[in-house]
Amino acid sequence: MAKSWIELGLMQGWPPPVDKTVTLANYDHDPFPRWSMINMRELIPSRLIRRGAQERELIRNPRDLRSFRFQCDGVEHDLAAFLDQTYVDALMVIHNDEVVFEHFDEGVYPDSRHIAQSVSKSIVATIAGIMIGRGDVDPQALASHYLPELTGTHWDGCTVQHLLDMRAGTAFDESDYEDVESEALIGFRILGWLPRNADDPLPTEYIAGLANVREHGSTFEYRSILTDVLGWCLERVAQLPLADLISRELWEPMGAQYDADLLVGPASFPLASGGVCLTISDLARFGLLHLHRGRVGEVQVVPEEWVDGIAHDTGDLVEAYRASMGPSEKQEFYHNQWWVLDGDRGVYSGLGIHGQQILVHPPTNTVIAKFSSWPRPRSDFFESMTDAAMLALCEYLGS
Repeated sequence: MAKSWIELGLMQGWPPPVDKTVTLANYDHDPFPRWSMINMRELIPSRLIRRGAQERELIRNPRDLRSFRFQCDGVEHDLAAFLDQTYVDALMVIHNDEVVFEHFDEGVYPDSRHIAQSVSKSIVATIAGIMIGRGDVDPQALASHYLPELTGTHWDGCTVQHLLDMRAGTAFDESDYEDVESEALIGFRILGWLPRNADDPLPTEYIAGLANVREHGSTFEYRSILTDVLGWCLERVAQLPLADLISRELWEPMGAQYDADLLVGPASFPLASGGVCLTISDLARFGLLHLHRGRVGEVQVVPEEWVDGIAHDTGDLVEAYRASMGPSEKQEFYHNQWWVLDGDRGVYSGLGIHGQQILVHPPTNTVIAKFSSWPRPRSDFFESMTDAAMLALCEYLGS
């Protein structure tokens, strides 16, 4: 059974024992994610994402789903075992606009601001969608149009849409989150996710110096640095810190119940690719906003066209995805910083390392928000079990 951070004795006592102390150097190593995922603001600087005056109320009609059973790789599991075995910190299931199930692990509370990791990408892209819909940002414009300091670098020819679809040619291998020599881990260190070296450049200088491995606009390859450039572009256009922009454009009109946070690196560079820290109910509200095609009541918060376009292949997205990820029986692709799981049915998800997820499942009118603290950034078994559990639960609720 997975032990909570309280059972593990992490960060308890003053000072805590050395072997129970969580730091910037060890927070993503087992067992420390159990504490760090809900306390990232104590490790990395952050800016506040303010909620508005009007909270969107969530209607609750709880059901006992812990005994719900599903199949994974030929083995039957129940939801209770899934919650324990995959280190789920918090889970909220909304079906037909009602919260039908909630779960909180020991030491995790409704107001705990859990890091969303790369689900943050979908939040930042939503801001891009709002600004594109308003005409403030042109998705076909070059990134260097908004960031002239990238002119004359390997970013020449990279459009905003290339950033949104992870189709820039930038060299940033993110295939192994535990390879300290990879470009991604070097980049994460420079951005402030890990202890920086004394001679590390500023994030903006580092980004400008990155090389390419292929032409912009070709094959899909998942790279967090592209979202960080997108966030930088949005800040430049709005002339506002990204956290303030998220507050104004999304958190307030969405009806968030709690303030959130955005982690920042050196010189307050926004960690757009993974730094949003929020509550499980507000992550669920974000998913519900998308399930309702960008509307909260009578207010169109996100352009309907943008939301409808997430699961729509604009031409060669499936082809570009399969060239990198291999063949699939479903219409899978990556678009506008979302993982489209089934384009034909309009199912898509935001995903983050250590087990973060927001699943939007229109065919069954279901949203599932999940925070976890996996011992390692990725796990084939946890990922397979999560996919099986979440999708089976949606189909069960919609049956």
